[in-house]
Amino acid sequence: MATIPQLSRLSSLDVREVWPHEAHHFTQWLLQNADVLSDVLGMDLELTQAEKPVGGFSLDLIGKDLQSGATVIVENQLATTDHSHLGQLLTYAGGTDPSTVVWCAPAFREEHRAALDWLNEHTDEGIRFFGVEISAVRIGDSAPAPLFRLVANPNDWAKRVHSQKAASQASASPRSEAYEAFWTYLLKRIHEERPAWTSARTPSRDSWMTLPFGASEIWYAFAFASPSRPRIELYFGSPDADRNEAAFKVFESRRQDLEAGFGEPLDFQPLEGKKASRIVAWGPTTHTIMDPAQHPQVAGWFIETMTRFRQVTQAFKSATAHQPTAAPLATEGI
Repeated sequence: MATIPQLSRLSSLDVREVWPHEAHHFTQWLLQNADVLSDVLGMDLELTQAEKPVGGFSLDLIGKDLQSGATVIVENQLATTDHSHLGQLLTYAGGTDPSTVVWCAPAFREEHRAALDWLNEHTDEGIRFFGVEISAVRIGDSAPAPLFRLVANPNDWAKRVHSQKAASQASASPRSEAYEAFWTYLLKRIHEERPAWTSARTPSRDSWMTLPFGASEIWYAFAFASPSRPRIELYFGSPDADRNEAAFKVFESRRQDLEAGFGEPLDFQPLEGKKASRIVAWGPTTHTIMDPAQHPQVAGWFIETMTRFRQVTQAFKSATAHQPTAAPLATEGI
């Protein structure tokens, strides 16, 4: 006779049992656990500051979409949505010029959900509004776990059509369409083969696409110098040139180890005249994204090469996290 499995029950918790105070507990927890919000939004999100002053008020959280570099703001509450927080959300949006606006609450009144839908339908495609319902659960006597659910989100296709009609935009170039088609294919492969790399779901129409590195102001990128010259890179992109230089030199000082682990030479580029720096691995010039028949081959090169590149750079990041000779600003989070 087959053994009957013994299963526990999933139980819901009052959010204030897990996060007693919105500002002191939930906002600070979310600042340190942005990946939970990233997963539900389908983007690579980095939250950088809590209680950011906006005029005479304080925005709960601000950060950026690592894929585009655009600003993301988050307004939280631990009660059913109300008009006051909707007003605050719009006030903060006016003071920060975000691309993504997120409202988190345990429950959304229907009129507030409808307000977010209306904003998504009537604003241009450069800004998106999300409603995220927050809750917490546990299995048996386990530790509480967050459970987030989208209750309002933009209809990107409808917004794009509306924007194109309203602005009479010219059709995209064949090259940008080729990039979008390729990144769509590559993202699908990544989510199937390397799902931990990114939460992003929206493909780029540019010649590059970023991935999180795990440190503020540093990220990975897939890119093309031309449609037939692929590369992967570790990009040091702080607005502060000194921070970039210091972080870059920490990696450059271990160049031999990095190249030995990677298995081939790397191109260390200080990018003279710019604030940024990068470390590049170049691909073969026989690869082009203009031919859809080559997409599997090009995507395969990107995934295989990034796998090796991540292994050596992530191991190096961990090994040098507390390196005493490194500049403190440069190694924060490295």
